[in-house]
Amino acid sequence: MPKLDEQVALVTGGTSGIGLGAASALAKEGAYVYITVRRERELATAVHDIGRNVNGVRGDVSNIGSFGRTVSC
Repeated sequence: MPKLDEQVALVTGGTSGIGLGAASALAKEGAYVYITVRRERELATAVHDIGRNVNGVRGDVSNIGSFGRTVSC
């Protein structure tokens, strides 16, 4: 049984670099991961690459209105 079963993680900027690596590692350990980024194309690619236990949310956490939509998912 993976270490993070039934846990939820939110990774901002999870479509490249450290964010993508963290999101992938969390998903592999069983966490359900939400990733958020501003650009839809990169978001779709990252969700596809991670493959399981992941949901992409388009938004900009530096914008309070967008951040509210992100955390209400």
